[in-house]
Amino acid sequence: MKAGQLFRKTMPFAIAKLVLGAATVLISVVLLAILLGLGWLFGENGMVICIFIWIGATGVVRFAIMHYFGYLVKAGHVAVLAEAVTTGKVPDNQVNYGKEAVKKRFSTSNIYFAVDKLVSGAVKQIQRGISKLGNALDFIPGMGAVTGIANFFVELSLGYVDECCLGYTFYKKEQGAFRSACDGVVIYAQNIKHLLKNAAKTMLKVLLLSLVVLIAVFVPIGLLFKLLSWNAFIGFLLAVFITWVIKFAFLDSYILCQTMASYMEVAPTTEITFDLYGKLSKISGKFKELFNKGKAEEPQMAYAGAGQQNAQPQQKAQPNIQTADAPKTKFCGQCGAKNDAGAGFCGECGAKL
Repeated sequence: MKAGQLFRKTMPFAIAKLVLGAATVLISVVLLAILLGLGWLFGENGMVICIFIWIGATGVVRFAIMHYFGYLVKAGHVAVLAEAVTTGKVPDNQVNYGKEAVKKRFSTSNIYFAVDKLVSGAVKQIQRGISKLGNALDFIPGMGAVTGIANFFVELSLGYVDECCLGYTFYKKEQGAFRSACDGVVIYAQNIKHLLKNAAKTMLKVLLLSLVVLIAVFVPIGLLFKLLSWNAFIGFLLAVFITWVIKFAFLDSYILCQTMASYMEVAPTTEITFDLYGKLSKISGKFKELFNKGKAEEPQMAYAGAGQQNAQPQQKAQPNIQTADAPKTKFCGQCGAKNDAGAGFCGECGAKL
């Protein structure tokens, strides 16, 4: 199933994110009105102090809402995407499915937060370790600027890559959450070039779209504030808030669908290199912690590599190889939709091909 199809068919999660974002902005606007009123009573200095208080309070509100509700909505979205990408069909009542999948996989939200933090930290530490190798080329004139720009887009895209690693935990239901997350990070590392190239391209498009949305939102708000002789800076802040809500709800959801489709395209057929666990443990302390939690979670299931001499090799997955003369598309027998030749399920109706 393509990213566009995933995005359209999992729209309820984007709407849920829109509601959370709108609630955050509404609370922030109410706080701003209250604090500006208090600041007006104490004059210009009081106004400046209240604006700084508002900025801090807004950060606290955003963290409180997004750290709990936002994370759980995103986790449910990831669970549904993992199911849709691997089976070709979006589950019925997807919001309830996502909620139950997260509850069943992680038992409590605290376990999910723990796994998410370790995966996120491991992905970033591994990427920084690899980036140091690229710094050896800094002696070339202009190369520092090029690698700096590339790393900027890569850093932005890592927040979506770690969600894909968590998505692997929903795919490998027979394993413990920490072990599956650990395997997910290893799969990311083995396919890092392919995954980050796609993620960075998508991130560039989203940044450009975010700029377009900001301009489109600010122009009418700015004109309204100017006509009413209100503070233009407040109008700009309001435009930034609205742009952030649109990005959080729709653009971020699309990036997640794009990155997840790219990740799950390679994850099921990736044979994990036996010695990669040990190497990544040396690069990243977070990965080592995740690895050790996975071993403690399922001590009877030995990991490949990481200094274990008697580890049993994993069964090699058989990739779906298309010959040069094979047809590039095939049609669904139920709805008639056109699909890629390698697809196992129809992207429109979900029927098995």
